[in-house]
Amino acid sequence: MKTKTIAISIAIAAMLLVWPAQAQNYDTNNVMVSTFAGYGIPAYVDGQGLLTAFNDPSQIVSDTASNLYVWDNNNQRLRKITPNRTVSTFVGGGNNVEGYGTNVSLSWGQVGALAMDNSNRLWLVMASSYWGGLTYLLTVGTNGYVSIVNGGLTDLGTGSGICFDSANNLYYSGGNRIYRYNSGSGITQPFAGSGISGYFDGQGILLTAFSNPTALACDQADNLYVWDSGNGRIRRVDQQQNVTTIAGNGNYWSTADGAGTNANFNGINSMFFDHSGNLYLICGSCVRKMDAQFNVTTLAGPFYQTGYADGPGNAALFNSAVGGCLSQGMILIADNGNNRIRNLTFNAQSQPVAPANLQLKTYPGLQITGSVGHTYQIQSSPDMNTWNPVATVLLNSSPYLWIDQNPIAGNKFYRAVMLP
Repeated sequence: MKTKTIAISIAIAAMLLVWPAQAQNYDTNNVMVSTFAGYGIPAYVDGQGLLTAFNDPSQIVSDTASNLYVWDNNNQRLRKITPNRTVSTFVGGGNNVEGYGTNVSLSWGQVGALAMDNSNRLWLVMASSYWGGLTYLLTVGTNGYVSIVNGGLTDLGTGSGICFDSANNLYYSGGNRIYRYNSGSGITQPFAGSGISGYFDGQGILLTAFSNPTALACDQADNLYVWDSGNGRIRRVDQQQNVTTIAGNGNYWSTADGAGTNANFNGINSMFFDHSGNLYLICGSCVRKMDAQFNVTTLAGPFYQTGYADGPGNAALFNSAVGGCLSQGMILIADNGNNRIRNLTFNAQSQPVAPANLQLKTYPGLQITGSVGHTYQIQSSPDMNTWNPVATVLLNSSPYLWIDQNPIAGNKFYRAVMLP
């Protein structure tokens, strides 16, 4: 009996060591990963670049001047990093609930999300440890003034993702729903999802369902992208409240790059767009990208291995990368487990077009030496007997060069006639 028990245990252990088949396709734009700030030891040190310290950085956003703002979780402060990598404390470390900068305390709750609106105002989702267990929305102005905007919004929690559309409406996830919050009126409305855990694409609130949606991002057309974590899918919600699955198929056990629903995800911590319609996904051990055609590739890091290594994307390692944003043409990442801010840069190389994809075409041109300010008609003929008008041009210089935009096909003759 004892021998059989040992044999079964060995068999089970062998099964657990086998990773599922995965397809990881790395981006070809020569992605390089380096450390932007922090020396890796959990501590609290302001200063310059690598001579600074963070303790559990979890969220990062950028303003329009390329300043970065980092929620430094275990230091319970909001840190600021300028473009030249100077790190300072922007908010936190004081005693007041509301007020300016370092006079304010941010230790009375747990920050779950951080976002920047269209006015460079920071928004924090903070779950209170003291005041009735409510979750609050806090704002931080460009002058560092902290204020509590609203407390106790429906289904708002530390797992909620937040983002803004072009009209500065705030969207947040929670309670198996997506909500829209108007900070001017203070009105909160369900935007998508019935609130019942499930998976249904469709239109509106009653006919759609999510399962624990978390990270959110909004594109330039105000389409909302949702990481529907319980369903393992990225869903899109347009302004007509149509919900569509665009990537992922729920197979958590087989993480894979691919097109649309052929791609798989086992977790997404944060998402954000660039101006070309690319959606970037911060996934713990790796950073991935979904282009405008919904093709998912990996920029850096493996699917399952964690650690710390700078270098080319396919050799870099992260340890619980949580937050991310774009700034100065780079991707900045709050690498939580490494207590560092990392950056991804792109060095795309020119790629010659294969000869089979090249075709030489000849376009005829006609130079006219004539009277500036007069109109000429360009005519063509296959035999110099029948002439057909091709274009009408107003001479703004002399000589004037006109190019036929159609390639030559057979014999073609040209002449110009000055119109009265």
